[in-house]
Amino acid sequence: MDDDQRKTFDRLFSPKSLTIIGTSKAYSGLDGQFFLRNLQRADFPGRVYLIDPITQEINGLRTYPNISALPEVVDLAIVCLPAKFVSSVLSECVHKGVRNVHILTSGFKELRTPEGIQLENEILRESLKGQLNIVGPNCMGPYVPASRLMLWGQIPANPGTFAFISQSDNLTQRMTEYAHFMGFGISKAVSFGNATVLDSTDYLEYLAEDEGTRVIGFYLDSVQNARRFLDVARRLNRTKPLVLWKAGETALEAGSVASNPTISREDRIWENGLRQMGVTRVCSLEEMACTAMALLNLPPPKGRRLFILGGGGGNSVYYADVCLHLGLQIPPLTGETQEKITALVPAVGSFARNPVDAWRSFHDPDFMKKILDVAFSDQDLDMIILDRLIHQLTFGQPVYTDTTQLTIDYLQKNRMRKPVVVVVDGSGEDPFLAEEAAKMRQFFCQARIPAYSSLPLATQALAHIVTYYEKIKSSRGTASVDLADV
Repeated sequence: MDDDQRKTFDRLFSPKSLTIIGTSKAYSGLDGQFFLRNLQRADFPGRVYLIDPITQEINGLRTYPNISALPEVVDLAIVCLPAKFVSSVLSECVHKGVRNVHILTSGFKELRTPEGIQLENEILRESLKGQLNIVGPNCMGPYVPASRLMLWGQIPANPGTFAFISQSDNLTQRMTEYAHFMGFGISKAVSFGNATVLDSTDYLEYLAEDEGTRVIGFYLDSVQNARRFLDVARRLNRTKPLVLWKAGETALEAGSVASNPTISREDRIWENGLRQMGVTRVCSLEEMACTAMALLNLPPPKGRRLFILGGGGGNSVYYADVCLHLGLQIPPLTGETQEKITALVPAVGSFARNPVDAWRSFHDPDFMKKILDVAFSDQDLDMIILDRLIHQLTFGQPVYTDTTQLTIDYLQKNRMRKPVVVVVDGSGEDPFLAEEAAKMRQFFCQARIPAYSSLPLATQALAHIVTYYEKIKSSRGTASVDLADV
């Protein structure tokens, strides 16, 4: 990407001025008024111009009859008009000198009708005529907490270092919520719909040099040029991990995705290319978010050997089964580590083995620290899972003092010694447990200690980061780069 194109993209994601074309006086759902209200909620600091030939003022802002009447060339134009008017609006943008356009409007090729196809071809012609960067059509567009360009999505939200690129409006919206409540935040997100002009590879090239982005996630139905995408992804994945959820892997999904006009027929290229370059594949938005959180906050593991500290013999067996299924190892404790754990863990009601079943660790942070000190020091253990429990009378536990902050303080001091994650399971359909577990997970996540709602999610994320660093190390023939921002 050349310097001029990069600067244009900078203005797209961090506009100093923008115009919303098609803002009515009355609020009617997903329209220009919706975007305007969200910009105001987000305290967008830039200049906002409204285009409406009928009214003179909307929500305290003056309106203009057309783009030509605007007092400046805006950084971003947002089109919320019916599909049949979009082409003429783009022509006005070209005449005014506006380069970046986001088209919310649907009614184009996704309808698979002659009229829709013709209207989308008109968009392409206008873009070529004026060198327009067009996001969409049929999409929610960019979302950037740092510049407070939040036309939709989670508001308020803190900036982060995870970028998310998606053809799905709904999944992009959900990811902004995951990123906010799981504590890792969004650097830049974009829902780009039909990708008539700008496709996923264009955003990927821009993010490759974006200093605010360290990990990039995708939800893709397809790409216009699979070979170009894979070439860019191969180079980028070595320094910025890519996490991909690609639709169309089952017969049912493929039938749905077939309605997308950009669907790629090069599935074998996809599969072989992604496998060779070590791009992380996921199958759900939750798995995407959990994996991103691990990549952003954990140091590279040296191997696949796990130490698990929790409580309950049945849980311990279940934990071991899940980990082994994902290719992680649960080695028995040996030597000095076994001796120290045996001395710490009483013989009755607990087991000095891996996983370590020690109920006392739930409510005694000093006891927990002694066990984890041993695990952190053992060079034959590569990663740690700490199981936490929401205290309740069901387990016959006495009145207790919440030790979550003490646990966080200890883990923050030690988290870069080796990867450590927390599991706080609030399942069981008990609304109290679910709420308390969610709060506890957020406390850990905000402290940059990944916390998960179940062991399968935690181990899946750990398995993904182990595989990623193994692939990168193998491709380079050198030690992995530490992506953690210590």
